Amino acid sequence: MIPSAFDYYNPASLDEALQMLAEDGENSKVMAGGHSLIPAMRLRLAQPEKIIDIQGLRPHLSYIKEEDGLIKIGAMTTHYQVESSELLKASAPLLPEAAAVIGDVQVRNWGTVGGSLVHADPSSDLPSVMLALDAEMVLTSVKGERVEPALSFFSGILQTTIEPDELLTEIRFKAPAGKKTSYKKLPNKASHYSVVGCAAVVGVADGKITDAALAFSGLAEVPLRFDELENNLVGKSTDAASIEEACKGFASGVDALEDLHGSQDYRRAMAEVFAKRAILAAVSR
Repeated sequence: MIPSAFDYYNPASLDEALQMLAEDGENSKVMAGGHSLIPAMRLRLAQPEKIIDIQGLRPHLSYIKEEDGLIKIGAMTTHYQVESSELLKASAPLLPEAAAVIGDVQVRNWGTVGGSLVHADPSSDLPSVMLALDAEMVLTSVKGERVEPALSFFSGILQTTIEPDELLTEIRFKAPAGKKTSYKKLPNKASHYSVVGCAAVVGVADGKITDAALAFSGLAEVPLRFDELENNLVGKSTDAASIEEACKGFASGVDALEDLHGSQDYRRAMAEVFAKRAILAAVSR
């Protein structure tokens, strides 16, 4: 299907893009890599009056650096840049591991971190990873910057708390120093989106789990963490039987997604399976 008519803008600077959003953000869509927006427009699920293509901002918003005790990632950074970053492999390997299983080579070389997070597909991988890392989103407008925690950023299917006049410019988090991490998912064979995925950040000392952060993709409308599960893991041995016991039944009450890729009960069951796999993979490292 052919998209409906729209006006196209290609701002050369961040200030120019923000001014466009300030003037008519309600009727505009920002396009980064375009992997999510263009298919939606072709199906007429999205019919924006204006497209603001921010490809011109790549030189300014494409970076991975460590500064002020935080890992900072520009919103126009590609998945491949994350996957191949030596800094992230050393300081936050959970992100390169997750980025390596996003889509295919073409998607990873063009799709952006910021675009994926703002699109907020419940089956995408990076939202759950950012949730497990306690990341923060830096949202910028002509009025300045505000910071939104990942925990409150995702508000529903394809919905976030970003305002129409704001642009996600940076993602930042503290490196999980001394923690063991892993991302495991059951992928859709065609799209490689997660039917269910689990991002695990685990502290271990003397063969026991000292703390844990686990976030799930594909399970519900938004990425989820489960306080009860994380608390149950504390003090448990790192053997498979102990971890399986701690994970048993934690997702039984969740309002899970249901579609042709899996029923609610199937997704709840897979959440237990992939929680165990992610934790075991993390503690073995």
